[in-house]
Parts: sequence; structure tokens; C-alpha cells
Amino acid sequence: MKAIQINGKTIAEALRARVARDVALLQTECNVTPGLAVVLVGEDPASSVYVKMKARQAHAVGFRSQQFLLPSNVYEADLLGLIDELNADDSIDGLLVQLPLPGHIDLWRVLEAINPAKDVDGFHPYNVGRLAAGRPALVPCTPLGIVHLIKTVVSDLNGQDVVVIGRSNIVGKPLALLLGDAGCTVTGAQLQTRNLPDLCRKSDIVVAAAGCAGLVRGDWLKPGAIVIDVGINRALDSTGTAKIVGDVAFAEASKRASYITPVPGGVGPMTVAYLLANTVNAAVSRRGLSLAMDREARHVGPSCLREQSLEVDLQRAT
Repeated sequence: MKAIQINGKTIAEALRARVARDVALLQTECNVTPGLAVVLVGEDPASSVYVKMKARQAHAVGFRSQQFLLPSNVYEADLLGLIDELNADDSIDGLLVQLPLPGHIDLWRVLEAINPAKDVDGFHPYNVGRLAAGRPALVPCTPLGIVHLIKTVVSDLNGQDVVVIGRSNIVGKPLALLLGDAGCTVTGAQLQTRNLPDLCRKSDIVVAAAGCAGLVRGDWLKPGAIVIDVGINRALDSTGTAKIVGDVAFAEASKRASYITPVPGGVGPMTVAYLLANTVNAAVSRRGLSLAMDREARHVGPSCLREQSLEVDLQRAT
């Protein structure tokens, strides 16, 4: 058996197309153009690439997109002042500060300064609390993308045994809440978890988000399991060339899993696509328009839009 790859690029493209349709409808029916502001502190190469990607995709779906580039030695007070200005700017619906931040800046002070209604990253404690309580909220983008990917290959998540390896506030914790709400039995694990291979072997779905290259081996998996690889790690191949690899030993896992996400091209594209979806949701919600914040990771825009099924591109893993 060879696992079928879940093509995140194609699924994200379909989601972005739906967001673009929502934006066009908001513009024609409500004279509203969603606005997204991204703040980058410093010149971290990876962060710069992410910010440019977000800006490019935001522009492509019809957003009003703004980027604010601050020096790495910016005073925390100046950063907080900029956030206050963007909070007060009614043309801005989504506001995010690209992470990581320089060490002299208090991360939580920055996250808590963002207006929760514009917190399209879903990191503000207000949104975290609403997610935990099962209330509508802006939810972190990567977990939304992961659940969406899983639902393209599993029609009903009720009763599924899931292990989520990694307990970060960005992925592991909110993902466990989303999957639990969807009816799964979720085990939260980490690198230090005892008998981690045995936990994986009992699971219908394995999500690897620990930041450890090749952690999940093929013989850790139940035959036919679904494997979602969130890891992004730099490694050297046999020729000494740097490449991006995930937290799963892909070749081994592909021989036992039924479905698997590749790295790159799996979860990553979904994260940016859901940033755009969250921005539309924020634009609609802030104006008191009809909106369903979808807890099952399917983007829903204004209520006058009809839900359309996404085409799923699946490829045999080689």
C-alpha cells in the first residue's frame, strides 16, 4: 500500500478562490473591501518571505493590503503605538504582527494589544478563551487548515482517535480543541511523552507538530492511518544540500498510511489561505453582517453565499 498525498496547494487554491468570491460580493453588495495589515519587526529572512507571500496573496484576492516594516531595535512602546493606530483604523479588518519578535519585546504584551476583533492570527487570549469555551472566535490559521485537510479525506470525524504531537499555542493546543469539538478523541503528546510510538500505533490520525525532523517513523503508524505533517525543518541530504523536511519520515510512513501530507506543499499553503479567510470573517463580523464562524474549519462568508464543495487533489505518494 502506498499512501495518497493530500495536495495542500490545490486545496488552498480552491479556498483562496472562495475568499476572492466573498470579497467581490462584499465589494458589490456592501461597498466593503477587507483590509489586512502585517507588521514585521527586523529583517529575519524567513519572516520577510512570509510577509511578502501574505501580501501577494492578500492582493490577489482583492484585499487592501498594508505592510509595516520596523527595525529590529524598535522600542516596544513604538511598536505598541503602531498597533494602537491600526486598531483605530476602520479600514483595517485584520492585524497581525509577524513572529518571532526580537528578545527585548514582550511577546504577550504585543499580542494582547491587538484588538481581538482584528486578531486574524487567533492568538489573543480573548479568542483563545472563546475557542476553549466552544464559542465563535478567530482561530489560529494552521489548526484550521489541518482540520480542513483531514475533512477532505474523512467525512465524519466522530469517534476518530487522534494523537497531536506538539503542544504549542500556535498549533497543538488549538488543534486539539478543534478536533475535540469535531467529535474526535484527542491525545496531546510531546517529545517527552512516554511510549509515544505506541500512542501513534493506536491512532487513526497522527498529527506531527513537534519541530523534530523525521520523528515519526513508519513502524509507529497503524496501517491505514492518516498522517498530517506540520514540521518544517532544514536538513542536509546525502550530497550536503540543504532541504526542507517534515517531522515524519515520509518514505517510511507512505508505506503504511492511507493519506499523508507532503512537506512542503501540505499544511503550509493552508495556513496562509486561512489567514485570508479569517480576514474576511473579521471584516464581516466587525460590521455586524451575517456571518457563521465555522468551527469545523470550512470557510463560511456572508450568509448570502452558498457553500460550494472544494475539489480535492490527491496524488499517490511515491
